[in-house]
Order: sequence, then C-alpha cells, then structure tokens
Amino acid sequence: MEKGKNEAILTMNHVTVVFGGLTAVNDFCIDIQRGELVGLIGPNGAGKTTVFNAITGQYIPAKGEIFFEGREITGLKPDRITKYGIARTFQNVRLFSELSVLDNVLVSYHARIKSSFWEAIFHTPRYLREERTFYNGGMELLERVGLAEMAGETAGSLPYGQQRRLEIARALATGPRLLLLDEPAAGMNPEETRQLMDFIKRIRDEFGLTILLIEHDMKVVMGICERIRVLDYGISIAEGTPAEIQANPRVIEAYLGEEERENAEA
Repeated sequence: MEKGKNEAILTMNHVTVVFGGLTAVNDFCIDIQRGELVGLIGPNGAGKTTVFNAITGQYIPAKGEIFFEGREITGLKPDRITKYGIARTFQNVRLFSELSVLDNVLVSYHARIKSSFWEAIFHTPRYLREERTFYNGGMELLERVGLAEMAGETAGSLPYGQQRRLEIARALATGPRLLLLDEPAAGMNPEETRQLMDFIKRIRDEFGLTILLIEHDMKVVMGICERIRVLDYGISIAEGTPAEIQANPRVIEAYLGEEERENAEA
C-alpha cells in the first residue's frame, strides 16, 4: 500500500504508565496519521512527557501497546526505537555545550555508523568514507536549518532560540519520520517563538515528518497544530481542531481558562 497521509504512523492502544501507586497515564489511545502535526497539551503533571517517554522507550507501560509504522515497539530500548525512525527533543536543551555546532549534529550521525570499532581505530577506507558522508550530511543539514554559518562555533555560545533549533537539527540527523518536540518554545521571546513556529512547519514539509508536539504556549499550539489532544491527570479529556479545543468547556475549566483562551485567539 502506498504510504500516504491517511495512514497511521503511530498508534497507542490503551497505554497505562504507573509509578509505584501513581497512575501517570491512564488508558491512553491515539492514532497519528502520517504527515500530521498534532499537539498534546494539559496542565503540569498531566502526563504529557510520560507519553513521550513511553513512545521512546524510557518507560515501559504497565498495560497497552504502541505501534510505529505497524511494528510493535512497546518496551523496546530507546536506541532501537531511534533506529526505527523516532526522534525527540526535551523540555530543557540538552546540547554538548562545549562542542561545536557541527559536532553536535555529527554525534547523532555517528549513531548510524556501520564501521566497526577497529575500523574506526585504524581509519580504514570504509570508516573514512562514512566520516566524509556524515560531515557532508551534517553541513547540508545545518544549511537547511539556517545554522551553517555557525558550524564552527561552540553550541553553548549560540542565542537561546538557535540552541533550540540546533537541538531539533540534532534530532533530524537521526533520520526520523516521527519527531517528538517537548516544549520547544520554552524560554523563548516572542520573536524567537514566531520564528520557531515557521521553522516547525517548514521542517515538517521539507523533511516529510510527522510531528507530535507538547507545548504550553497556546499561540504556538493553536497556530501550527492541525489537531490537539488534551490530558488532565493522566486521562484524555478532549480532542479536536484548535477551534474546537478553544471552545471546549471542559478544556477551559481544566487548563485554558478564559484569559488563556483569549490570549490564544489574539
């Protein structure tokens, strides 16, 4: 079957994650179609990042199943899930701040290296070919995300908005088809946020990605997401278009509030 936008790339069936006696996510179900840009919102502690951690293998669900492109990935190790085509960013920027911008991207490329340890030690022709391929790929990727001119600068010296962009570029270097963004606008000023919104929409289209986004900035969520799921205390309470979510009385009561809704609409 031809892979199109009406095909579910990620399916979560009745996923429950428990820590001790606390149920962090309860009976969570979602189908994300290939090419979608979906938002996952809710109050702090609602279970949003727990959903990401279950998808990427950091947490093993107590119940339920997770499928990626028709393959069950429930409980697989994170590195294996990454190789299957899922990448993520985190709430707090996790760059190698003392390494260069390019080296931060090359770290992700090296996770795909096929040469053996001994081939790397002795710099065999295959290893050197891979090194050249990754270098060229890293520079091309930085060009596509607008960071090529900063390739030699240390990552920690970049302005905050560019650090966020570099973190996304590093995730893109793993070659994902599903990208999970955990609060990418956190800490950004309004201009950086506006640029981020344009950037996320552009990379979704240019890289052929499906994106699942956690974000507290409602202007970002309502401005770029095609569909939104709302969590509260680990339970899914609503799903719909941005307009439907902004008008949902239960969501307004549990999370948005009248003032937040007005800000999102502004």
